[in-house]
Amino acid sequence: MSITLTDIRTCLLKEQLLKEIVTTTDWSLSLPDRFSTTQIHELSYDSRNVSESTLFFCKGLGFKEEYLKNAVAEGLKFYVSETPYEANASLGFIVTDIRKAMAALSMLFYDYPQSKMTLIAFTGTKGKTTAAYFTKFILDHSTNNKTAMLSTMNSTLDGKTFFKSQLTTPESMDLYRMMAEAVDNQMTHFVMEVSSQAYKVQRVYGLFFDVGIFLNISPDHISPIEHPTFDDYFYCKRQLIAHSKKIVINRESDYFHLLKETAEMTDTPMITYGSTEDELTDYTYTRDPQDSLVFSVTSPQDTLHLTGQYQLRLGGEFNMGNALSAAIAASLSGASSKDCQQGIADTVVPGRMEQLTNANGAQVYVDYAHNYVSLQNLLQFVKEEHSDGRIIVVIGSTGDKAISRRKDFGSVLSDLADIAFLTTDDPATEDPQQISEQIAEHIKSDVDFKIIIDREKAIQAALAVSKPEDAVVLAGKGADLFQKVGKQDVPYEGDYAIAERLITAQK
Repeated sequence: MSITLTDIRTCLLKEQLLKEIVTTTDWSLSLPDRFSTTQIHELSYDSRNVSESTLFFCKGLGFKEEYLKNAVAEGLKFYVSETPYEANASLGFIVTDIRKAMAALSMLFYDYPQSKMTLIAFTGTKGKTTAAYFTKFILDHSTNNKTAMLSTMNSTLDGKTFFKSQLTTPESMDLYRMMAEAVDNQMTHFVMEVSSQAYKVQRVYGLFFDVGIFLNISPDHISPIEHPTFDDYFYCKRQLIAHSKKIVINRESDYFHLLKETAEMTDTPMITYGSTEDELTDYTYTRDPQDSLVFSVTSPQDTLHLTGQYQLRLGGEFNMGNALSAAIAASLSGASSKDCQQGIADTVVPGRMEQLTNANGAQVYVDYAHNYVSLQNLLQFVKEEHSDGRIIVVIGSTGDKAISRRKDFGSVLSDLADIAFLTTDDPATEDPQQISEQIAEHIKSDVDFKIIIDREKAIQAALAVSKPEDAVVLAGKGADLFQKVGKQDVPYEGDYAIAERLITAQK
């Protein structure tokens, strides 16, 4: 991969991002040959990872001029910034928006890999990861395992080898690098989750998706360090509609009519789905009254040939909606109805609705539910399945983001839990004890709760107090094998593995 300084200048001018070019005395803008012959072979936003042929992006709220000076001392010559710096670099491209510039130049550097695959993107407050997995399993049947995926939990660029994700939607430079790797791996489809932050901080600036899916919306990520208001959060989510060639929308999402108006305003063709038939629902799913893992799909027109019966491995009616949204998206991307039925039947999601049986017979559920709506749906499902027993929940909340979840978790536990153990869940730079206390402040009912910061001990305590008719819910971590502590990812055994080990030890 390489681009010239002329390529960079042309791209920034085309995007109307270039303010000026600053140079040192030994460089001259009147030397076009120098621009056209000077090659850039690497991109970086990490000042510790540069060379003479690197284009460095001065980005981030915490960026300091000393980072650039240190990079120049290591040989860096070229940078992009919103501010001219007193660094002895050969040349600086000064731009109006560093994040937009990084996205546009990353596309250019990696030769626009998004145009070489079918792109499918999910957004919503809950269900993105599960729906993305459904889509990949369907498309794996359709494309002979040529589907890459970026998800909150795990990602794959070759269709089979998975790695842990750092962000729901990667930084633009990383995103296009991954897309280019997927193209090199001969992937034909690319499924990803798009977060509200991705639009807020321009990680997907200029990117258009072949199919976008809007699952739902509810307050989340509302804080001074993320979205200041729900309106800002919802606006960022709706950007997917404007940046998709076709959009699939949950008819039963809150604010559906605003979503519909957005699609109409942007002339984006729309297909809707839901659990209730009406004139605005294109595809309807209905749970089989005899089997909670079977649902049927009906449609007044069925242009995608999706009507019929479907078998699930994942419990919960909400997963029927996730599966149907994936079937619609996959069909719009070339999958057959048979691919959809087989893919949905095969889909398993690490850390989603995984089940164990405690030594005393109590059922144990491990699920990634990590915001208000996903936790509420999970506990409602478990309560329906275990109406004669108590609901025992182990849960924490993340540090340095999504502060509003602490109140939300307290509210859900008040409504649906009988016993709660508040514990650690990616505290980052915050004190997990204080996070747990903030959740506890919002537990209003007679829920019996206790704070146990050591997550393994909290799981052990929950198993110990359970009775055969009870259900134990381990929420939030899912299949995550790391705890974010400070700035580090600290290895973590995993909720399922810990519970399985503790249960085996009792037998």
